[in-house]
Amino acid sequence: MQRKRKYGDTLLHKIDNLFMDTAFLETFLLVADHGSMAEAARRLGITPAAVAQRIAALEAEVGAPLLLRAGRQVQPSDAGRAILQQSRRILGDVRQLGLVARADAAVGELRLGAISTALTGLLPPALLRLAESAPGIDLFILPGTSPEIYRLLTEERIDAAILVRPPFVPPKTLEWQVLRQEPMVLLCPEAWAGQDVASLLRERPFIRYDRNNWGGRLADGWMKANRLAPREWLELDQLEAIAVMVSAGLGVSVVPDWAPPWPEGLRLCRLPLPGTPPPMREIGLLWPRSTPAGRLVARLHEALR
Repeated sequence: MQRKRKYGDTLLHKIDNLFMDTAFLETFLLVADHGSMAEAARRLGITPAAVAQRIAALEAEVGAPLLLRAGRQVQPSDAGRAILQQSRRILGDVRQLGLVARADAAVGELRLGAISTALTGLLPPALLRLAESAPGIDLFILPGTSPEIYRLLTEERIDAAILVRPPFVPPKTLEWQVLRQEPMVLLCPEAWAGQDVASLLRERPFIRYDRNNWGGRLADGWMKANRLAPREWLELDQLEAIAVMVSAGLGVSVVPDWAPPWPEGLRLCRLPLPGTPPPMREIGLLWPRSTPAGRLVARLHEALR
């Protein structure tokens, strides 16, 4: 009986350690998600050696190896995969406890996903206002494409997302607020600006905005609706890279007229697409209607407006 009670005490002690030092779990999840100890170290602001020490300590507590090397990548072992979801729940529960305890104050961590053009165009002035009005908010920003960020939001790994309006109706559990509307335009080098849009699309090489991105689907839908079959040459998911290539005379592209800044030194023209109205890319803020971080998201939304 005494041995059984001692074992139970030891198990409870292990569980307490996992709850108390959530940094070990956070480190494990970052390595598992990104497949790299170096990337986890970069995101945490610590050395790769410190990441390895945390993983080793967690493995000692759990009693099994959690990560395996596969070439240059690191991936979860069977034991690691078995605790992935529970680890996320533990971190979420601990974080929610902190938010609930400070329910009347704009204090706590806010996890935000954002597309690249929002990071450079919409967020900088908004973050300055947020820092002045709510200095107690610790912001963690995760860049990505709209589909990637939407998935993270539905998995409750971030609290809110700035992304392109989804090409489907989101669940009623999510709130959507439009921040910016961007008409689709044709990019062409300055030297080709005298040609009309249809001729440019028929005669010049076409640099396509990646159809895996929701904004890229808008461009593709417009061209199909107008029965335009461009000379396909290249498909990219980075708008800034597309603009640089068009400026260099490598082709034309249909992209949203995104919020500045644009890359410096560009020599290109933005031509309106024929038809009324032009297709619009809507950028907005999406977040769960019921979330412990709701007051923090509300302060962010206020700063964005």
